[in-house]
Amino acid sequence: MLYRLLHVVARPTGLALWRPDVVGAERVPLDGPVILASNHLSFADSVVIPLTAPRQVSFLAKADYFTGSGPKGWLSRTWFTAIGSIPVDRDNTRAAQESLDLALEHLRGGGAFGIYPEGTRSRDGRLYKGRTGVAWLALTAGCPVVPVALSGTDKIQPVGAKFPRITKFRVEFGTPIDFTGRFDGVPAGRARREATDEIMAAIHAMSGQELAGEYNQRRPDHPSV
Repeated sequence: MLYRLLHVVARPTGLALWRPDVVGAERVPLDGPVILASNHLSFADSVVIPLTAPRQVSFLAKADYFTGSGPKGWLSRTWFTAIGSIPVDRDNTRAAQESLDLALEHLRGGGAFGIYPEGTRSRDGRLYKGRTGVAWLALTAGCPVVPVALSGTDKIQPVGAKFPRITKFRVEFGTPIDFTGRFDGVPAGRARREATDEIMAAIHAMSGQELAGEYNQRRPDHPSV
């Protein structure tokens, strides 16, 4: 119900305000499990992708966003529930595997799941090496991966800005990548690495970002999951 309201009211309002360039939305399968794997430039990315995708896309979100009190807590809880976010306790010692397990459950239910293989947003605009959780999900769930390239979203709400800004951004949805049967007999670790690198190469081909050639590290003050 909340998502329908968001889709009918907030989506057209947001698109009218920001007027983003959206390319390839028709490439996203409209039903069945699918992973949308994107580069990550801003906290706003988890709003931008659901805003421009042709179907509901769920992301992981800190459990704290669902438990706050007062008007701010209500607004946070309502928003993240409306966009279909999946709460996860990041302080749990098993947080990484728990996150993947929750995402896998969502995919097995036929949902679309959004993930940032870099792990955390890029603060210098470069594209960092992908972590293999995205490939584990794709290979375990047996679902396609749609690479997504964002640009300009870092200008929507720069670090330190209290409110979002009206500025142009671009979202490109790439051709779905299907790994079905491609890694039969290949050692699991190697399969995950090769699949992840292929996904990141597809993102890079669309985004044109400089390659960092290393993993990005999450800072303690990073607000996203």
